[in-house]
Amino acid sequence: MPTSCPIPRWQQYKSRLNNLPREAFLEACRSWTGSIILDVRTPEEYRDGHLDGAISLDYFGDEFLDDFDKLDKQRTYLVYCRSGRRSVRVCTLMRNAGFSSVYQLDGGLMEDVG
Repeated sequence: MPTSCPIPRWQQYKSRLNNLPREAFLEACRSWTGSIILDVRTPEEYRDGHLDGAISLDYFGDEFLDDFDKLDKQRTYLVYCRSGRRSVRVCTLMRNAGFSSVYQLDGGLMEDVG
């Protein structure tokens, strides 16, 4: 009889990523010149408030894969969402696609950034 894994799959993926705590992530957004900040929430969430300079890349959107394919793999990306689950998935896709420098906001925003 198969047993289930005690660690959820998204947490397994997260353990393989560059996870930054909130303050370190926000500092990176301010000071890492040339980095791209990706907000992978829905357009509605983005309109309700986002980090300064963030680009919207809706993980649930119909155009996600097309927009994803247009990203420059040599750039540095700072990726965030509301809770951290979408950003973990996007960062995992980026890592698997050969992006060289990707960081995600550990735990997501979980509060207004307006």
